[in-house]
Amino acid sequence: MKSRESHVRLKQFQVNEKTRQLGQIQLMMAEMEKMAAELEYQITAEEKKAGNTDPSHFAYPTFAKAARQRSDNLQNSIRELKVQLDAAELALEEAQAEFEKATALEERDAGHRSSRAV
Repeated sequence: MKSRESHVRLKQFQVNEKTRQLGQIQLMMAEMEKMAAELEYQITAEEKKAGNTDPSHFAYPTFAKAARQRSDNLQNSIRELKVQLDAAELALEEAQAEFEKATALEERDAGHRSSRAV
């Protein structure tokens, strides 16, 4: 029955790995959201300093224009990570279900072995 025990360990490893991946995605999203908020603050400050909030105006600050583009890129990346996060959450749920199933089988087998020994 060593194969069942190793199967349970494998499933536990997979759950741990999926949990780690989920945490990494959440951390990346949080960092990007923080950077985007900081850029928005800088854009607002630059627009206020220049007295111009129209990005299509010829005198709109170059820094604000570049920061706005960077912020837009970060928002796109955050949306893409959200899709990955949803997929990672689903994969984690599936891995947890497989782990629980493998654990239940191992416990059942352990019960059968102990009843035969009696």
